[in-house]
Amino acid sequence: MNGKVTIITGGAKGIGRAIAVFLAEKGGDIAIFDMVDGSETVATIKKMGRNAMYVCVDVSDFKLVEDAVESVYKEMGRIDNLVNNAGITLDRLLLRMKEEEWDKVIAVNLKGVYNCTKAVLKYMLKNGGSIVNVSSITGIMGNIGQSNYAASKAGIIGFTKSIAKEYAERGIKVNAVAPGFIKTDMTEALNDKIKEEMIKMIPLKRPGEPEEVAKVVYFLLSDYSSYITGEVINVSGGLYM
Repeated sequence: MNGKVTIITGGAKGIGRAIAVFLAEKGGDIAIFDMVDGSETVATIKKMGRNAMYVCVDVSDFKLVEDAVESVYKEMGRIDNLVNNAGITLDRLLLRMKEEEWDKVIAVNLKGVYNCTKAVLKYMLKNGGSIVNVSSITGIMGNIGQSNYAASKAGIIGFTKSIAKEYAERGIKVNAVAPGFIKTDMTEALNDKIKEEMIKMIPLKRPGEPEEVAKVVYFLLSDYSSYITGEVINVSGGLYM
């Protein structure tokens, strides 16, 4: 990651924060897009001697994303990588799901990936680059009460494969990771019984750590994966295989 600039959406906390810090440890400079305040993560990265910036941006709005990406380019002089990690959940059984709950999840989780990818591509066309989209095993397996979330994450997989084919000749890799049950604020908020039932289903018998997702993202962004594009790597402890 030495000398490379990575934009990470949803990078202020959780898996996104773990990715930001890990890439900085590997020598990268980081730009965080989030609606949550990312100043603490930026301060942590700067203490490591790397450059970092935070932009408050709603990834579902293309114009805001376009402006944010331009600000990163002006500030840091280049854009090498993009990690589309921003995502939300609004869980409800389909018959009880409001139209706005469906629309909001699709807008952030799926349209946000479209917006950010489209905005950074023009900066990558000359020198190549790498994009990693954070999907979910829910997008492969489905899950009760998460039809909107599952649809958005499944859409990310189809989008990843399509863009990988479109821009491979321009030296741009596009891959995805599909995390399973990862220890974040979102999963920690679940009651103990639900967490216990989830862990029973995982062959490795434990939740994943955000850093374990970050390491796979690093691999896919780096030259270690120079001959890999259009792939989806599950990071689920065997929950999906």
